Amino acid sequence: MSTMINLVLEATWQTVVMVFLSTIFSMVLGFPIGVLLHVTGPEEHGGIIPHPVFCSVLSRIVNILRSFPFLILMIVLMPLSRLIIGTSIGTMATVIPLSIAAAPFVARVIESSLKEVDPGVVQAAKAMGSTNWQIIVKVLIPEALPSLAAGVTLTIINLIGYSAMAGAIGGGGLGDLAIRYGYQRFRPSYMVAAVVIIIVMVELIQFIGDRISSHLISRR
Repeated sequence: MSTMINLVLEATWQTVVMVFLSTIFSMVLGFPIGVLLHVTGPEEHGGIIPHPVFCSVLSRIVNILRSFPFLILMIVLMPLSRLIIGTSIGTMATVIPLSIAAAPFVARVIESSLKEVDPGVVQAAKAMGSTNWQIIVKVLIPEALPSLAAGVTLTIINLIGYSAMAGAIGGGGLGDLAIRYGYQRFRPSYMVAAVVIIIVMVELIQFIGDRISSHLISRR
């Protein structure tokens, strides 16, 4: 029993590390792309620096990356993980494909959140002589914070699911525990424990995300 508890705790910690780091890196990669998608979009959709060709090309790239199945992407990126981390398996190596897989999703979430900002607020900022950078930093992002918080919540939940799939090819974490001990060694208790913990993590993240979003809305 103590062995099982130790393995479950270790796998849970590995999942937390994977999801935490990949959330940060995917936000770093996806946030500016999402902002670019919005500000270079059509003016009638809130674009403050309309550039149809650039926006169209960037949008296609994001769509292509989003359509890539995660397991295939993880295999394709194994050489990159080996180059950066020194290995293609394990918790830290999985952060690379997780981050890259989530970045296009983050970009779309950011774009969608910014589109919800009232165009009148942007027009008022322009009338006051604000620069494009000031509009982005002081108007668009602050006004979109509740929606952005909800988007980050969805990103974290998606990454928890991705991290579980990563266990199928040696990514570590709860998915790896469920497959190696629950499935391959015919110990259903390990699989049940992994599933229960994943469900609890998702529910907890959703609860926290909803509370933060509601708090941001109430402060408007």
